[in-house]
Formats: sequence, C-alpha cells, structure tokens
Amino acid sequence: MKKYILAAVVLMISISSYGQILDPVKWTTSVKKISATEYDLIATATIDAGWHLYSQNVAEGGPIATTFIFEEGSNYKLSGKTIEEKGHTVDDKMFNMKITYFEGKAKFTQRVKLTKPGKTSIVAEVEFMVCDDSRCLPPTYVDLDFTIQ
Repeated sequence: MKKYILAAVVLMISISSYGQILDPVKWTTSVKKISATEYDLIATATIDAGWHLYSQNVAEGGPIATTFIFEEGSNYKLSGKTIEEKGHTVDDKMFNMKITYFEGKAKFTQRVKLTKPGKTSIVAEVEFMVCDDSRCLPPTYVDLDFTIQ
C-alpha cells in the first residue's frame, strides 16, 4: 500500500511541476535583402502579456541583457552591431535602476555582408531573461537560423 501512495505522490508532483514550465517568449527569424551583397537578419521576439524582455543594454547589477552571438562564417561578415527597436525605459523597482525592456514584440536586426554569393545559412544564439511584476525566469538560450537564398 505504501508503494502505491508513494507512486501517486511522485506522479502528482511531476505533473504539477510540468504544468509550471514557463516559456513566455517565442522567437522567429526573417531575412531582408538590402543590396546584392547586404542583408538584414531579423530576430523577432513575441512576448506573452505581463512579461518583459530586456534590452541589449543593461547596466551592471540589473537583469541579464539580451545578447546575440553569431557563428563565424567564411561567406559572410557582420556589419556593425545588432540593433534593437526602441523599448520602454522605466525606473525599475525590482532592480532599483533605469532599465529598458520590451512588451508584446521586440525586433532585433543584424546586418551582414556576403563575401561569396549564393545560398547562405547563418546560425546565432540569443541569450535573454524575462521578468513579470513579481518574478524573473533564469536566463534562456535559443538557437536562431537565418537562410539567405
């Protein structure tokens, strides 16, 4: 009988913890042709209501900044830094500092210049952190794939 009770408790705990997995940000990618050799790689974050995705520019002591890491490639070079849209800048009570964050959607753009013509696949990783009004989730890493035709 004790085995059945223990199994039931373990099952209930695993089901309840599974139901609490939060994933409030979904990422999509697109590519925009600028010229014969230049392209904008666009990463768009769709953020669930009530959650904030933080800027790439966060002062020390604040939340983890959104960071893009692009794999090096022999057929392209990055042009400049990843640009973000204008977010909301507020005096954040949780971190006790001015912080810029995004709600709803956020778009980040990285320009690349092809060094060899043809189809090119570019892989990047984004690290980000999201918070709501009462808690923050641990930093998350997502792989992003861009294809230039």
